[in-house]
Amino acid sequence: MELIEIYGSDLVHSHRQEERYEQALALFSEAFGSGPVDVFRVPGRVNLIGEHTDYSQGYVLPVALDRDVLFIARPRTDGTIRLANAEAAFPPESFVLSDAISPAVHGHWSNYVRGASQMMAQRLGATRGMDVLVDGRAPWGIPRGAGLSSSSALTVAAAVALEHVNGLAVDRQVLAEACGYAEWYVGTRGGIMDQFAALLSHQGHALFLDCRPEAGTGRYHTQAVPLPPEYAIVVVNSGVRHRNTSPLFNTRVAEVRSAVALVQQRFPQVRSLRDLEGIPWESYVDLLPEEQSPDDLAQRGISLATLMNGGIMPDSVNLQVRARCRHVTGENARVLAAVEALAQGDVERLAKLMREAHASARDNFDISTPELESLVRLAEEIPGVKGARLTGAGWGGCIVALVPVTSVETFVSRVPQGYQRATGLRAEAFVCSAGHGASRVTEYTRS
Repeated sequence: MELIEIYGSDLVHSHRQEERYEQALALFSEAFGSGPVDVFRVPGRVNLIGEHTDYSQGYVLPVALDRDVLFIARPRTDGTIRLANAEAAFPPESFVLSDAISPAVHGHWSNYVRGASQMMAQRLGATRGMDVLVDGRAPWGIPRGAGLSSSSALTVAAAVALEHVNGLAVDRQVLAEACGYAEWYVGTRGGIMDQFAALLSHQGHALFLDCRPEAGTGRYHTQAVPLPPEYAIVVVNSGVRHRNTSPLFNTRVAEVRSAVALVQQRFPQVRSLRDLEGIPWESYVDLLPEEQSPDDLAQRGISLATLMNGGIMPDSVNLQVRARCRHVTGENARVLAAVEALAQGDVERLAKLMREAHASARDNFDISTPELESLVRLAEEIPGVKGARLTGAGWGGCIVALVPVTSVETFVSRVPQGYQRATGLRAEAFVCSAGHGASRVTEYTRS
């Protein structure tokens, strides 16, 4: 795929991308020597609506962005994987491709590549290693810790590169699902939304994904949903970073899984919160305590350790079961309504659903922060802005808003200024296009 196909026909934009690619290629040559390479790029994503529903087999509506990570690779004749990074903060690393790869220290950047590599060896028989240069630098890289899926993009990039250097041809849905499980390597018990968005998205469209595989086929229903061209997607990074490998994310997973286990006592057919679709809230709410400790669960025959299957958890935690269930079941309904609103061109209805999603994420799932709330308030003060809400895992990161094209300049100027006055922190606002999924760009040879 050509650069102009990926990033658009704006000559200035394309020229900047050419410079970016040339700089990354030069860094690869410095690290590993000259010669032919393959270049892959994998986008970040922003989620319009459908937060924390994917690991309950629910519905999501992400958008792949034109911010991406570059993954420059050269095949090796052995199974060694050597990693370098364009950013000095991430030191070089190497390991051997196998179906049992030892992790680096907790939080190390190479663990996302290790997880993908182990998955490719275990599930798809990859044996050939590679030399790799990763480049996720600003302004075209994916901001880290901002809820835009930089970690999943790195995982997917490693998988796509290994697929190519090993001469494999893997169905994109199969690869996306496998990459979701590959991230369990780092201890996070997430879902599959980020990986599907990275691999299956189409330019100018959001990606509707039903996270429950179809019975019998194992396939997932996806749908490209056109976005209103008169609105830009503007993401604002609060500058407050989160880490998905911390216990906060896994605590929410534990709360959701505990809710399922409790509801099963009356509705044994329920295997995820998705199964509550169509069942009146009143018929099971009494099974869901506002708060439940691991000891309380154990007295009911429910093991939290078994539910988490090895995921990282804090030493002690009280689980907020009812509110978490209320969010997930309500969010699934909002996603379906949002797809319908987009199909009808009803931006006002979409905006209302996005605002409701933000309120639920704040009040029921407790993943907002004062900084995110400040950004949402400031965004809503700009005339014409629709549906400002937090996006991503939460506890920091970004908000997303639909901004009339005619108001973009005002938005990106006033919102960061107001945020700095209110919080003392700097926010970065950037206008995004709904981009392509992961792609191999071309072959390069440097002398």
